[in-house]
Amino acid sequence: MIPLTSKSKILKPCSEDELLRLISKELPSPDEDVVTGIGDDCAVIRGFGKSGTLELLKTDALVEGIHFARGTPLPLVGWKALCRPISDIAAMGGSPRHAMITVAAPSTWGVTEWRGLYRGIGKAARAFGVSIVGGETVRSPNPLFLSVSLNGEVRKTHLRLRSGAKPGDFICVTGKLGGSLRSGRHLRFQPRIAEGAWLASERGVTSMMDLSDGLGSDLPKLAKESLCSFRIATDSLPLHKGCSIKEALSDGEDYELLVTIRPQLWPGIQSRWAKASPDVALTPIGMMLPSGALATALPKGYDHLRP
Repeated sequence: MIPLTSKSKILKPCSEDELLRLISKELPSPDEDVVTGIGDDCAVIRGFGKSGTLELLKTDALVEGIHFARGTPLPLVGWKALCRPISDIAAMGGSPRHAMITVAAPSTWGVTEWRGLYRGIGKAARAFGVSIVGGETVRSPNPLFLSVSLNGEVRKTHLRLRSGAKPGDFICVTGKLGGSLRSGRHLRFQPRIAEGAWLASERGVTSMMDLSDGLGSDLPKLAKESLCSFRIATDSLPLHKGCSIKEALSDGEDYELLVTIRPQLWPGIQSRWAKASPDVALTPIGMMLPSGALATALPKGYDHLRP
């Protein structure tokens, strides 16, 4: 139920999930080309790519004062703007291809600001093989705003959705968690494209998702899509130095991969991962449970619509 707010006396969605349910009722049903629409890291479309591949579609926004502070160096803003949707492509097991960038900038911007922003965008594009093929520029009355539309592709056999986990699967995360905003890592993170593609090639990997809102918010979303519950051992979380368990669960902006793996295939995957990605940990933190089982209580991560 959407709550009635006490100040404005108007109905407002109380979470991003509530908003998705609300707007989905106003939209036509997806056509037969749509494999996966609203509810995963990317939309998945059949029939537009090469034989044996599927197209991935993603859009993402970046707002000054929400995703980065005023005064943040513009090359870092540009890097983050493009790398956020690239991280979603990674979570599907795919490769990014083409992007279109919309920028709403203050009228005071000159050549220095524009070049700085696109220096960061260009650096990310070169690093991950993305072609910038268009976009839009408009004037903003105040904050800087960017919107990125990105497509990609994935082999049909490598596609990994949030909905593939089963009871008994191990829950794992790549890298370390926590403190991204405080440390500035949210402006310099490396999307796990290579790691996502490797994991997607492994038969024992059942689902993936990127960690942008915090494990405490993202793991329940994956469990819901997979019709499962979950249990995690919070003391097993891989923490960045100086971070608490609560920060690892709720800070968000980690851009690591949340992965579920069949337990009987875990030993082989663990061994091969150590050779394929020696600099990035893959840490088991829990297990998926049958639907209805009591889930581990977790603090919520970031939600743009939560009061």
